[in-house]
Amino acid sequence: MDIMNKTQVRVFVFSGLTDNGKLTPFLFILFSLVYIVTLVGNIGLMAIVHISSNLRTPMYFFLSYLSLVDVFYSSVITPKMISDLFSTRKAITFVGCALQFFFYAALVCTECILLANMAYDRYVAICHPLHYVSIMTKNITMYLVVLAFSISFMQSSVQISCIFSLQFCGSNLIDHFYCDLSPLLQLSCSDTFTCVMEAVCIVASCALVPFLIILISYIFIITSILRMKSAEGRRKAFSTCSSHLTCVSIFYVTIFFTYLRSPSKVVKTQDKIASVLYTVMTPMLNPFIYSLRNQEVKRAIRRVL
Repeated sequence: MDIMNKTQVRVFVFSGLTDNGKLTPFLFILFSLVYIVTLVGNIGLMAIVHISSNLRTPMYFFLSYLSLVDVFYSSVITPKMISDLFSTRKAITFVGCALQFFFYAALVCTECILLANMAYDRYVAICHPLHYVSIMTKNITMYLVVLAFSISFMQSSVQISCIFSLQFCGSNLIDHFYCDLSPLLQLSCSDTFTCVMEAVCIVASCALVPFLIILISYIFIITSILRMKSAEGRRKAFSTCSSHLTCVSIFYVTIFFTYLRSPSKVVKTQDKIASVLYTVMTPMLNPFIYSLRNQEVKRAIRRVL
C-alpha cells in the first residue's frame, strides 16, 4: 500500500508545548536534564539488575524490561520535543509521524502489560508463596515478556495501517507536541469511524484489561496481607508492593485523564501537561521510585558502588 499517494499532506507541523518564548530556555534545560536522568536512571537500573545475583528474580526481570521500555518510550517523544522548542517550524514528515506513533503506541501498550505482569508476580509471591518458584519459572516470565511485546507491536501495526491510510487533504497542523491519535484523526478528511472504533477496542484491550488484572491482583494481595498475624510480615509485604503501586498510579492516572474523556477539537494546556507527565516524566520517575522505595535495590546499589 502506497501511503504517500493517498494523501496531499507530506509534512505535519506541531503546535508545540507553548507559545511563550520566555519559557523556552527554562523548558529546554528542564527537559534536557529530565531526558538525561531518564537514560542514566533506567540504564543504570538495568545494569544493577543484571550485575546483582540477588536481584535475579521474576520481579526484577520484569523491572529490567520496564526500564528498557522506558528508555525507548522516552526517546520516541522527548528528543523531538526538545529540538522543537527553538524551532520556528516544528515539522515532521508523514512517514516520521507514522513511525513516531507506531513506536509510541506499541511501547505504551507494552508498559501497561508489563505493569500487569508485575502485579501478577506480586500476587503469586504474597498469596501463594509456597508455589511461587514452581509458578513463576524462568520460561513463564520470558513468555509473559514476549507476549507483552508481541501484543503491543501487533496492535500498533493495526492502528497505523488504519490511521495512515486515511486522506489528509486539509490542514497539516497537529495541535500537540507529538503524533497522537486524536489530533491525527481530527486532521483527516476521510471517514474516521472505523479507525475510531478500532482505536476504542485496542485502548480497552491494552489499557483497561491490564488495569483490571492489576486491580484484581491487589484486591487479593491486600486481603492476604490483612490476614497476616505478624505486623512485620504485613509491613514487609506492603513494602514490596508500594513502589509498583506508585508507578501504576502515576501512569494510569495520566493515561485515563488523557484518553477516557469526551473528545475535544482543541488540545488544552492541561492535556499537554498530562501528556508530558506520562511521556516524559514517568519514564524518569520509575527507576527512582523502585530504587528509593525498595531495600533490595538500595542494598544492590551500595554493593556495586
